[in-house]
Amino acid sequence: MQWFLFLILIGTLLRFLRLRQQVDRSLALTFGTASAIGGLGGAILNAYAKGPILGYIFGALLVFAGVSGITGFAERIELTGPWRWIGGLVSAAFGGLVGNQGGIRTAAMLGFDLSKESFVATATVIALVVDGARMPVYFVTEHERILQLWPIVLVATIGVTGGTWLGTHLLDRIPERTFKRVVSLLVLGLGVFMFFRPGQG
Repeated sequence: MQWFLFLILIGTLLRFLRLRQQVDRSLALTFGTASAIGGLGGAILNAYAKGPILGYIFGALLVFAGVSGITGFAERIELTGPWRWIGGLVSAAFGGLVGNQGGIRTAAMLGFDLSKESFVATATVIALVVDGARMPVYFVTEHERILQLWPIVLVATIGVTGGTWLGTHLLDRIPERTFKRVVSLLVLGLGVFMFFRPGQG
């Protein structure tokens, strides 16, 4: 549901406030700008393009990215130069189209050589830029449903706030190499879920 994206925005903002000093500004400017453009375009198309085939493709891409991260293949292929723009534009456009931006953006960012703190911080600031571009579109198309579900949104917001606080503190305890393996495993799990339930984006 698109209303869930508003909860993600709140959690993203909280992470940014804590990790803002670790942002890779060069990556945020290139990959992030392209992501904002692609996310807006994908969000607009989301209102018109429906069908399980998108979910299957999305799931397959995430499975590939997850396996690449777990095996270490993603670490040997770093996106540089114009590939930063291309990666940001394509991943965000597809994520906005399917309605699941975070998973595909995380998968794409596995191709960059970043510390765990910089990875999370840069992904967070990019998410804020992307959400700022696409949220108005989703609100226009889904505002009635969002307002009807305000009690659920309120309770979930409290949960997101607590989970974000806990997650940012646990980040300090996770070894660098373990972090990327865990992220890759989560991407793989999301990919499997999306592949077998393509309509749940």
